[in-house]
Amino acid sequence: MGLFSSVKDKLSGGSNRSGITEEQVKEALAKVQDPDLHQDIVALGFVRNIVIKGDKVSVEVNLTTPACPVKEQLKAQCESELRAIPGVAHVEVTMTATTRAAQRDNNAAVVPALAGVKNIIAVASGKGGVGKSTSAVNLAYALARTGSKVGLLDADVYGPSIPRMVRITQLAEEGGPNVIIPPLADGIKVISVGMFTQASDATILRGPMAGSVIKQFLTQVQWGELDYLVIDYPPGTGDIQLTISQTAPVTGAVIVTTPQEVSLIDVRKAMSMFKTLKVPVLGVIETMSYFVCDGCDKKHQIFRSGGGERLARESGVSLLGAIPIDPRVAVGGDEGRPHVAAFPEAPASQAYIAAAGAAAQQLSILNAQASGILNQFALEWKN
Repeated sequence: MGLFSSVKDKLSGGSNRSGITEEQVKEALAKVQDPDLHQDIVALGFVRNIVIKGDKVSVEVNLTTPACPVKEQLKAQCESELRAIPGVAHVEVTMTATTRAAQRDNNAAVVPALAGVKNIIAVASGKGGVGKSTSAVNLAYALARTGSKVGLLDADVYGPSIPRMVRITQLAEEGGPNVIIPPLADGIKVISVGMFTQASDATILRGPMAGSVIKQFLTQVQWGELDYLVIDYPPGTGDIQLTISQTAPVTGAVIVTTPQEVSLIDVRKAMSMFKTLKVPVLGVIETMSYFVCDGCDKKHQIFRSGGGERLARESGVSLLGAIPIDPRVAVGGDEGRPHVAAFPEAPASQAYIAAAGAAAQQLSILNAQASGILNQFALEWKN
């Protein structure tokens, strides 16, 4: 092989004497559709770095979130379609992801501290005692385990439980005038008023003062580059909730409830609040859904059943997950070992992991719709 041919092969990624073309590869992959966006992955711009070397085809598929729950399904479909190309003997599909940022109103000012945050997820219930903080923590951990950069803000000023639940052993630091550097819990940036008070001390603040604390957490914390900032909302629909909506561009909300109707009464108010604030609800998580006792496989529905599914249906959103009762969830919360991290294969962890993936899916759909990608493709297709 001459020097010129050798250099040419290196520049082109290797020799291709099989006759396989990049167009063939794209035509094959165009048969693979994203199940949420309902368009093929080529048109959506997911396909990158096509390399053809003899009878081997390598391709990168870049998804909209590392938490995509159908990643393996898409990979298998891509491999199948590529193997069907005449002459292809070897296939390598690499799945990557770049979390898409929420589309924001160009006229809306974004505080500098949140400029690098791509998506803000509110976790709310409208009431206490339904596992909201536990859900916020485990959702954050589930998103982080996919490789996403995650932050966790404890906005429950009057009952800050997250420092204990994630075992924060260091306090936030000053990073300069009016700058707070949040400590890390397993790679997740965390901030809470509980870092600045003794665990046994009551937080006594009037509404405006509580709102001021939350505003500081949103505007003076060095959040940096994050794929997701999860905010654990306090119970109710008051000053703190309004402060967050006025300060931060919340991308979507996850509503947490238990199955019984008494819980749904207040949770519906949280649903109404987000509708008023024009924040899309990503879906519902039902905690304490059922309990499977030792020695039997029967699901015991201690707090009745179907409340989360009923709420999701009447609100026109998805049921993201039904979390079973597992005593280890409570123990882990007390000891600073979130269930998703301590027992990732447990049914409750798997339910949270699935719920996080489903929430990330909904965010990807919202962001694609807002960016105009879907409408743009529809117009091009018609032409």
